[in-house]
Amino acid sequence: MENTQSEDEVLENGTDMHMIDLQRDANRQISDLKFKLAKSEQEITALEQNVIRLEGQVARYKTAAENAERVEDELKAEKRKLQRELRSALDKTEELEVSNGHLVKRLEKMKANRSALLSQQ
Repeated sequence: MENTQSEDEVLENGTDMHMIDLQRDANRQISDLKFKLAKSEQEITALEQNVIRLEGQVARYKTAAENAERVEDELKAEKRKLQRELRSALDKTEELEVSNGHLVKRLEKMKANRSALLSQQ
């Protein structure tokens, strides 16, 4: 009987030790998972902050791009205006050169006529 009681105690003690080991393992796993959870929450917070920062950058870049496009459109319009003015000025210059040529020929004819009149007298 003592043997049986002693075996029961060994079984109980073995079971208790096994339960203690299982409890330790469970506690260790819980601690590891809590640590991983805290680390993941920190990473999520850091990523959320990065998202907010990047969204701000995107907004700034979008505004800058819109301003650049507006300036580009204004510059294109100014270029077209200047090109029209240049064509107009070149046309006017050509007209004046043609007119000058005609006037030079008229002046030469007048001088020739004058010389002819003076030589006749």
